[in-house]
Amino acid sequence: MRKEIPAPIIAVLSENLPDIETHAGLDNLFLYADAPGEPPPGSKPVKTQAWLRRINKDSPDPLAILGKLLECYIETPRQEEKIGEFGTPIPNFDPKNEFKDKLDSILTQCNLTYISGGYISDGSSTPSKSLAQLIKGRDIPAIDAEFNRALANVTSEPREAVSAACNILESIFKTYIADEELPQPNKQDLQSVWKVVRSDLGFEPNLLQDNDLKKILTGILSVVDGIGAFRSHASSAHGQGRKLYNVKPRHARLAIHSAHTLSHFVLETWDEKRAK
Repeated sequence: MRKEIPAPIIAVLSENLPDIETHAGLDNLFLYADAPGEPPPGSKPVKTQAWLRRINKDSPDPLAILGKLLECYIETPRQEEKIGEFGTPIPNFDPKNEFKDKLDSILTQCNLTYISGGYISDGSSTPSKSLAQLIKGRDIPAIDAEFNRALANVTSEPREAVSAACNILESIFKTYIADEELPQPNKQDLQSVWKVVRSDLGFEPNLLQDNDLKKILTGILSVVDGIGAFRSHASSAHGQGRKLYNVKPRHARLAIHSAHTLSHFVLETWDEKRAK
């Protein structure tokens, strides 16, 4: 579904970009992002607001253009404070640092997520945001890559997003087996590695005494089966036969959020196990 740039983001950009960029800089920025049309006339704030509104009106994917507009500001390394002659920190009032903080805040307020490479995703629900915080700082590139790929493609390429949703589970399970030095299963497919992980972490319904928790855990186990089958039949990971699946963004979100909820549960349980 087509999503427009929210009004609060337009307001923040219209207020702050003119303080950072020249007229020529604004023109180059919007042209780089493939904003439609020629540069609007008027002052820098007027130009910025007019071009953003034109993007919402004329572009088939406004959030894709927004991602490219924000890329250089969000991904530029933060300028840290300098240390003076006597060890006293010298405050750094770099406007780009302040702008970066404002962008992070307004994106969160609008339920949007910036993904490295100039992508904006509206598929980040609470499970995805929680998982993003949990995997931050872990040196597991495969998990980061699949997490970003799922959210980046949920609207534009939902079949690709379904594939990534399954892959993040596989990446976590394989990392767990390797780090915990568990016996490798004969097959490296999702079901096989999941069987090893769930056994080691105690994810077996018959080990629980509470019937309600048993129902939840049984449902979680079936989620892995469902996501694995969905990838096989409907994602971009395999070719299609006579039956074509019409995968829509809402289907991809269901797979992503389910995978992220389970991923979060596995990582938290793993952390708890290590702490003991």
